[in-house]
Amino acid sequence: MKILFQIILIHIITINYTLNSQANQIEGHKIVILVNDEMITSYEIIQRMKMNAIIEGIEITEDNQLLLQKRTEEELIREKLKYQKSYEYDIKVNQEEYINYETDFLEKRNIDKKLLNSIFLENKINYLEFKNYLITDYAWLKLLGKLYYRLSSASEIEIEEIIKRNPNISFEQAKDFAIQRQIELKGNKLLRDMMNEATIEYK
Repeated sequence: MKILFQIILIHIITINYTLNSQANQIEGHKIVILVNDEMITSYEIIQRMKMNAIIEGIEITEDNQLLLQKRTEEELIREKLKYQKSYEYDIKVNQEEYINYETDFLEKRNIDKKLLNSIFLENKINYLEFKNYLITDYAWLKLLGKLYYRLSSASEIEIEEIIKRNPNISFEQAKDFAIQRQIELKGNKLLRDMMNEATIEYK
């Protein structure tokens, strides 16, 4: 597992957020973005930057920190919109669903949970930030299934093409893969529409 034990130069990001006016503060953290009046703070951005760097095995440096900062801001904006839409449809994630999703997430990346938690502590990352990220992601997947599963279907041609590329999978697995791909495309369009309609204000 490629994972960082230290996150360097994160103080540079903190400075970037505190150079401006000290107005728009909450609990000592600057409000950086409003998404339909829901706040994204400097604390959230820095926590997510460090979390992503650890999980993805990316070193934060002077050369890439502004790019990573921008990418993180955009990621959190999308997450706020996903959360708002999931809340609108009263989508909930129970404990069993969360545990299964977290386990699957970590296993796919060959990440040991105890080691990850230890590295988070070392880098002053609240594990709750990671948990909320996974909950929002899974709730969004549940929402897309609720909205689009019954409206999606797979043609014989699509299924045959998938089986040709993956000869070890069954017909039903290929069919499910095709439907999930359609749902994902519809979800991406929904998110783009939400981005276009949202009120996003940088402070």
